[in-house]
Amino acid sequence: MNIPGFLRFNMKPYRPLLSAFLLTTGILASGPGLAQVVSQNETFSVSQAEEIKGYVREYILGNPEIIAEAITLLQNKQETNKSDRQKRNLQQLQSELRNPPEQTIIGNPDGKVTVVEFFDYNCGYCKSMFETVLETLQDNADLRLVLIEFPILGPNSLVASKAALAARKQDLYGPFHQALMSHRGGIDEATVMTLARGVGINVNQLKLDMKDPELDEIIEKNRSFAQKLEINGTPAFIIGDALIPGAVPAEQFNELINQASSPG
Repeated sequence: MNIPGFLRFNMKPYRPLLSAFLLTTGILASGPGLAQVVSQNETFSVSQAEEIKGYVREYILGNPEIIAEAITLLQNKQETNKSDRQKRNLQQLQSELRNPPEQTIIGNPDGKVTVVEFFDYNCGYCKSMFETVLETLQDNADLRLVLIEFPILGPNSLVASKAALAARKQDLYGPFHQALMSHRGGIDEATVMTLARGVGINVNQLKLDMKDPELDEIIEKNRSFAQKLEINGTPAFIIGDALIPGAVPAEQFNELINQASSPG
């Protein structure tokens, strides 16, 4: 390859930088991105920018592995940026998440260790974690679990969350939550009412309380929290300063709690 003087350098040390540059400027699709970007730099003329485009394209065709390098580099950068954003936003939201005014808390309300869980009553992974969560609460008298109603799996999930929140007025949120999470299979409105009746809830009053617009406001607030933390699925846990997306093994869950419990 006969590289002109203004491009005469060893490209190998610049491969990661070149890879990311190519991916973000559109050259991988043989578009005009590189020529447009380079021509904005007064160092190069338009004709030189076009020439650069040709040489870079030739280099890519001769070294196609840099495409994979570019994709990996971009993915790593995106993950790092996402993690940084989540940490910043979590720090800002910690107080609101740990102490919701709706008091959707089970376990020791005055416990020194707080776990926050985003969940959906129709989420199989949430239910698979429930036994672990419940056992951990029973074994740790200093643990408080803040439940963030996050119905994302359709209208039936929304009904279940509104019913659970409405059950607070009968002081049965905790038992009702456990009944909903312990139920095997999907949950629809009929199932919600059957389970409510089973824990001693006045169903007629529950249906009236479910019409309270405050419940929609709580759920919308929870969705806003999830959006800021880039939580797109359930379950998602916040333990200490760590955000853990998805279900995790019991051993890992308890280890995270032990770390959050340890001084310093």
